Amino acid sequence: MKLVDCKVSEFIERLASDAPAPGGGSASALMGATGAALAAMVANLTLGKEKYREFAAQTEALQVAGSRLQSRFLELVDLDTAAFNEVSAAYQLPKASDAEKEARRAAIEQSLQNATKTPFAMMRAAVECLEMVAGAVGKTNASAASDLGVAAYALHAATQGAWLNVLINLGGIKDAAFVDEYKNAGQKLLADSERLAGEISKQILESL
Repeated sequence: MKLVDCKVSEFIERLASDAPAPGGGSASALMGATGAALAAMVANLTLGKEKYREFAAQTEALQVAGSRLQSRFLELVDLDTAAFNEVSAAYQLPKASDAEKEARRAAIEQSLQNATKTPFAMMRAAVECLEMVAGAVGKTNASAASDLGVAAYALHAATQGAWLNVLINLGGIKDAAFVDEYKNAGQKLLADSERLAGEISKQILESL
């Protein structure tokens, strides 16, 4: 059964259990899905209102992006847990002979790289959605301004959580070029997320 098909209470119970997965990565993806869904909701609450007609095209783009990224984040909820399970399986491979040790080493390296790419994808999706939300501030239904703010907070939290998961996987990877690439790109995404979330929060708080 997919994690995203669980009831909310079931998912939370799985997080709270002593099972190592789902963990922080899947939780970060769920936060991202929540933020994207709120962005889409605000767009839906704005479309068709005469007061915001001049922003209709931009609002429609927010609705489409929010819905698309919501689906992407939900996909990443299960992909992150699957990636973790792949890493765990690699560490459990036999290592009695030199050949087995080499095969195990290669499997661990590959699985850790895969496990890095999943939360990195969360970061990219979160920043993409934050950019859309930033452009919507002051142009969408004022009654839903707080919802747009919560969307930004959730998306930034998703970015931060995903970044921690990127870092913990990078720590075990031997390929220095891979580590440098994802660390540098991840730091930029994190900085972009902090900037965008800060700008959105400031504008919304001033409007309330």
